Amino acid sequence: MMQQFDPTLPQRILNLEQNGFESLALEVFRLQAEHNALYRQYLQCLKCDPLSVHKTADIPFLPIGFFKGHEVKTGAWQPEAVFESSGTGTGARSRHAIPGVNFYLEVTEQIFKAAYGPLDEFIILALLPSYLERQHSSLVLMAQHFMELSGHPLSGFYLYEHNELIAAVEKALGTGKKVLLLGVSFALLDLAEQGPFDWKNLIVMETGGMKGRRQELIREELHNILCNAFGVSYIHSEYGMTELLSQAYAARKGLFIAPPWMQVYIREVNDPFKQIAAGRTGGINVVDLANYSTCSFIETADLGLKHENGTFEVLGRFDNSEARGCNLMLYS
Repeated sequence: MMQQFDPTLPQRILNLEQNGFESLALEVFRLQAEHNALYRQYLQCLKCDPLSVHKTADIPFLPIGFFKGHEVKTGAWQPEAVFESSGTGTGARSRHAIPGVNFYLEVTEQIFKAAYGPLDEFIILALLPSYLERQHSSLVLMAQHFMELSGHPLSGFYLYEHNELIAAVEKALGTGKKVLLLGVSFALLDLAEQGPFDWKNLIVMETGGMKGRRQELIREELHNILCNAFGVSYIHSEYGMTELLSQAYAARKGLFIAPPWMQVYIREVNDPFKQIAAGRTGGINVVDLANYSTCSFIETADLGLKHENGTFEVLGRFDNSEARGCNLMLYS
């Protein structure tokens, strides 16, 4: 690990309470402004003096496209893993190198536990064909970790074995355990065509993304199809991406809740340096302090809005943006 890091920083991030976000975000910003060569150069191009930034609202966000073809690293360390985006478009894949896998797994576990409870209470079934068919997927690594923590022999991955998955779901629901079916959107739709099913106690979570396999649907249409097919009252959603170590979950209606160390801001569509008020649609900027070893301040290509209570919605993508990542759908 690089010498510039306060060794307590990772745990201070994971133990963060909401009222401590501002000061810790500024600490991480100054660390990255000094020791992240790419981000430092970007700030210099903007003529931004890091010492003049005194609140998170004034921190410049690094456009997410820099993860393609550039090394995004704070300090000097050798990567233990390199996550790659799904590469559904024609361009280069995003690459996110990290110094340690264990921290990433701890982040994902803590977020899920806060939202849904301990993983040993679950059976985890993952329908992730597009991710399993390539290497270096952070989503697959997360799901594998969740399965290990579940400790149940029925937990497992599925590609296109729908009959086997249907049998596994029905057997799992008979155990009395909580059962989570985590799936990429096009694969859940493929499975839904085998229904309808009476799986009212199943937790169905879509990670989004048709991956070029199906026509994009608005969220309400996708969720209605899946609810009717699986016999559930609502569909859960996960918002994450290769360039972030943290995820946000929506238990219903696409209202995402982020962990304490992750904050979403909405920027003006035509002015990336101007933030807008709650309730208005714009570009999504994310502060993810778990990215302390790379860059925590990411200007995404997603459109969304934030509500007064802090929840946020993902409404689509900017025109001409490459369709990639988790929870990508077109919304009207």
